[in-house]
Amino acid sequence: MSKGKLNKRVLLLLLVLIMTFTIAACGQTPIDTQEPSNNEEQIEENNSEIKELIVIDHLGREVKLEKPAEKIVSGYYITTSMLIALGLEENVVGIEAKADTRPIYKLAARHFLDLPNVGTMKEFDLEGAAALEPDLVILSIRLKDAAESLEQLGIKVLTVNPESMEELKETIEMISKLTNTEDRAEELIKYYDDKTSELSAKIKDKEKKNVYLAGNSSLLSTATMKMYQNSLIEMAGGENVAGDIDDTYWAEISYEQLIVYNPDVIIGIPGAVYTKDEILNDEKLQGINAVKNNKVYFMPDSFESWDSPVPSGILGTMWATSLLNEDDYPFDVFKQDVYDFYKEFYDIEINMEQITK
Repeated sequence: MSKGKLNKRVLLLLLVLIMTFTIAACGQTPIDTQEPSNNEEQIEENNSEIKELIVIDHLGREVKLEKPAEKIVSGYYITTSMLIALGLEENVVGIEAKADTRPIYKLAARHFLDLPNVGTMKEFDLEGAAALEPDLVILSIRLKDAAESLEQLGIKVLTVNPESMEELKETIEMISKLTNTEDRAEELIKYYDDKTSELSAKIKDKEKKNVYLAGNSSLLSTATMKMYQNSLIEMAGGENVAGDIDDTYWAEISYEQLIVYNPDVIIGIPGAVYTKDEILNDEKLQGINAVKNNKVYFMPDSFESWDSPVPSGILGTMWATSLLNEDDYPFDVFKQDVYDFYKEFYDIEINMEQITK
C-alpha cells in the first residue's frame, strides 16, 4: 500500500472518531440544567419542614417552635375544645380541671376524662403542667404569671384571649400554625364567615330587640361590651342593654337597673343557678316587657356553653338569631345546622332533640 493511501485512511479514521465524540457530547445534558433528583427534592422538602413556627400571642409575646407541637397541655376549656375541632385530641396530654363537667369531652374525646388535670384559672398547677413535659402549653392571658414561670423552665407557652369573634378566630389561627393544622383552621373560620354573612343578610332590615343576657351566677350579673356574649347578641340582630359598660367583664347590677333596661328578651346561659319560672314569677320584674310577654329563654347546654368563645360558639349566635328572628331563620333549620356542624368538625352525631329554645 502506498504511503498516500495510508495517510488518507488514518485521516478518515480520525474524522470518524471526532464525529462520534461530538455526537455523544451533543446528546448529553449540561450539568447545570439537569432536573433535581428525587434525593435533592427530598432534602428541599425536609428543609422546608424544619422552618421555625412563630406567632405573636394575645399578650404580644413571640412564641417560637422549631417544629409542630406534638404534646400539648391546655389549661383553658375554650382552647381544649379548639384542639378537638382541629383534630388534635390525641396530642393532648393534660387539660384543665373539672373535665367531667364538659359534655363535649364525653361525646368527642372521652379519654380527656382520664388525662392529668392542671388546675383552674384560680389555682393553676404549675408543677403538674411542667411534669408532663409538653411541647406547648396554652393558657388564658389571665394566667400571665404562670406563663412566665413555665417559660423560665424552658416550656413554650401560648397565651390567648378569645373574647370576641375576631379574637376567637385569631386564637384558632395561632394554635393551628403551631400544630400544622392550618387547613383545618381555614375550614372552621370559613364556616364562621359564611354563616355570619348568611344570617346578616337575612336580618339586616329587621328591627333590633333589646336583650339582657344574665350570667350563670346571678340574674343580676350581666355581660358587658368586653365579653364575647356582647358580640353574640349583636351578630344575632339584638341590642345588648348593658353594651355600654366598658370597665368590667361581668357587671353586677340592681333590680332597679334591670327595670330601667326593660329588655324585650332575657337570656339565661348554661350553668345558671336560677330558673325561668323564678324570673317569670319574680314580683319585682312583672313590669318588664320580657316577663310580660314570656320572652325568657335559656340557651341549650347539652353539648357546650355556646355563649362562650369555643369553636361552636357560633352556634350560640345562630340560636339567638333564630330566637329573635325565627321567621327568617326557622328553629328547625337551626337544629339541622347544629347537627351538621358537630358532624363535620367534631366527627360526632348529636341528638337534635336535645336542642331546645
